[in-house]
Amino acid sequence: MQLQNSITLKHLLIDQKKCIGLQFNSSKIIEALINTIPNIVWSQELLLYYLPNTKSNLDLIFKTFYGVAWVNGNYFFSDKIINEDNPQLNLEHFRSRKPKNGFKTCPESYLLKLELKRYSDNTVRNYVSSFESFINHYYKEDPIALNEIDVRKYLQKLIQDGKSNSYVNLTINSIKFFYEVVHGMPNRFYSIERPRKEKKLPVVLSKEDIIKIINATNNIKHKCIVGLLYSSGLRRGELLNLNITDIDSKRMVVKINHAKGNKDRISILSPSILKDLQLYYKEYRPKTYLFEGKKGNKYSATSVLKIISTAAKKAGIIKKVTPHMLRHSFATHLLENGTDIRHIQLLLGHNSTKTTEIYTHVANRSFMEIKDLLS
Repeated sequence: MQLQNSITLKHLLIDQKKCIGLQFNSSKIIEALINTIPNIVWSQELLLYYLPNTKSNLDLIFKTFYGVAWVNGNYFFSDKIINEDNPQLNLEHFRSRKPKNGFKTCPESYLLKLELKRYSDNTVRNYVSSFESFINHYYKEDPIALNEIDVRKYLQKLIQDGKSNSYVNLTINSIKFFYEVVHGMPNRFYSIERPRKEKKLPVVLSKEDIIKIINATNNIKHKCIVGLLYSSGLRRGELLNLNITDIDSKRMVVKINHAKGNKDRISILSPSILKDLQLYYKEYRPKTYLFEGKKGNKYSATSVLKIISTAAKKAGIIKKVTPHMLRHSFATHLLENGTDIRHIQLLLGHNSTKTTEIYTHVANRSFMEIKDLLS
């Protein structure tokens, strides 16, 4: 028999005590059974019923509604891997950091949960960094004792300090992860307003400037890093995750595994970059990763940023150049050369052409056909 009525269980924190929330659509049958449960209370603020979070109460809920309503515990029993295809994380870097006086590091429980959920390396770095900034702002306070007002004050400070909307949103996510995922308190920050996502056009470099940057690199390794980011349209994390075997010289493609959204894809391999990569391999002999650090581990993200920044300054580029600008330039230059936007979408790994269409706003080709009004 298929049950039409359903109840969703939610973790709640009421007066610093963990509770079970029961959320359901209006139903006389469910409401009648609700009234039979001891110690259950209605919250006008949250618009749901709740009772203390104990094993006996949880068992009672399932027993009360058995055969009458389906009890949905997907939100309540949430200890499951989010990104199963992501490789297991190694967070020893965060655990082995030397303690600093007057600085609180990310709690072990936070790191353990990140490992369980298997977020990407980039997400982990961002979450840990922004959450540590938050707990050190309230250095003398226990994070569990902080409330919604404290969070609002901190977010207001970030805005006053000129932090971007994306950074503020990231901070909210890192804080919510601590309370909701690590400690199972998902009702704490329902009413925190998120800043609107900024719709900025991508910053693009000219082909001439990119060639100048590539030529201004210090060695063949740095040249290959910058050249691959641009000529294959790679994200920085994708470049760092490349194995030697991901360079397919026979098909002239680069294989990108476990990219954003856990998707695999291929991108084009430039013949000139292939020649540079062959010279690089003979000189450096990497074993596993295409680009390795001194101890044979994965090359660091900060090193890539420094390589590009240094080469750009050396090339006389005034604007701040980032790895992602090379990816933006790759897509824009392809569009200007007449490449179909659907092909560019596949090369970039976008879910739809709507995301890729932003490059039509910065491509010169789309403006060249507009007649000069003063001529």
